[in-house]
Amino acid sequence: MDKKINPGHGQHHGDIAPGARLLPRITIQAFCLHSQTAQMAELAVHDRRMAKVALTTHNGGIEGAIETYRANPTPNLIVIEAAQDTSSLLEDLERLADVCDAATRVIVLGQANDIQLYRELIRFGVSDYIILPSTPQALVNSITELFASDGAAPIGRTIGFVSAKGGAGGSTIAHNTAWAISQATRQNVLVVDMDLPFGTAGLNFNQDPPHGLGDAVFGGEKVDQVMLDRLMAKAAAHINLLAAPGTLDRVYDFDERAFEQIIEMSQRTMPVVVLDIPHAWNGWVRHTLSAIDEIVIVAEPDLANLRNAKNLADTIKLLRPAESEPCLVVNKTGIPKRPEIAATEFASSIECRLIGQLAFDPGIFGTAANNGQMLAEVSASHKANETFRHIGQHVIGRTTGEPVGRTSSLKLPESLSRLLKFG
Repeated sequence: MDKKINPGHGQHHGDIAPGARLLPRITIQAFCLHSQTAQMAELAVHDRRMAKVALTTHNGGIEGAIETYRANPTPNLIVIEAAQDTSSLLEDLERLADVCDAATRVIVLGQANDIQLYRELIRFGVSDYIILPSTPQALVNSITELFASDGAAPIGRTIGFVSAKGGAGGSTIAHNTAWAISQATRQNVLVVDMDLPFGTAGLNFNQDPPHGLGDAVFGGEKVDQVMLDRLMAKAAAHINLLAAPGTLDRVYDFDERAFEQIIEMSQRTMPVVVLDIPHAWNGWVRHTLSAIDEIVIVAEPDLANLRNAKNLADTIKLLRPAESEPCLVVNKTGIPKRPEIAATEFASSIECRLIGQLAFDPGIFGTAANNGQMLAEVSASHKANETFRHIGQHVIGRTTGEPVGRTSSLKLPESLSRLLKFG
């Protein structure tokens, strides 16, 4: 009997690990024999790690690859689906090697679950062997192990906070969560205020740095790691800040990838990068949401927030089909005499993970904002601090516990549930 190996040659399936690396700009061509395999390869490009990768699928398996590369240059990586009969696979790979560049890598997909075959393929020079049927995540994991630098420092985790509606409190929660993470982990956290004309991170941390995110994004290709580090302001122990200009002396229109390089450079030196994303919808906001590790939607428990949060959640899921759903924080619950939707019903309706609720408390939050302080600095014993700690632990992957905070009492009306379900 043939010895067996695990599917995917030991690759992790399913969720993407915190700190997973973006792949460099490489080209991949997959030569498939079956439509299901081609579909798996095509779905792999939706993984955020593949944002810079150019992947195309072709028919014909290894014979199609040999015929193609007789007259065309080879890409960085070739993915080959092997026929069910693998008796001539090594001979076929030898013919493929004759028409390939020496630097080109090869991953073989096959149905034979045979450790001897795997060893022969590795000795021959194949980079990996993945057993079919498999998943897009397994393929991306294999590609990532090949092309991510083994000696590079871990890439920091990126967490974006976005309000479902203006005034919902996304910035306040982003800043206080960043503070909670820094205090709990004793690791550096970078707060990036992406609301360039109206951002409040500088005010909330009582900072007025002469430079910040505006200098970085308008610096374009001139910005390198050294310059970016100089643009960061030290807001507190373990808290760094890329502040927004907060001025209207120019317009802030950007290409969709304008912030991509800045975020990637930030990840190289900061274990956690908290993005304070404005309540807006344009190309760069959409692209940023598609590329970061974790997204937190902040909403108040009313109808307008519910509609907007539902639209955001649905769009984010389409942008990130290989990732888990966004997180939800329901803010300003318990406003006197205001009818509100129960947080659990809210989360269920938009199909997001509820990770926190914060009660309406204008006195303490207003004092913190006017003093340029975090809530924990004004009142270390306030119960909202535990919520911020829980949110922080969740978004950095330290816990999957129940949401912390007040539970609302009103349920979503049945008519509204039907409206959200059927549009």
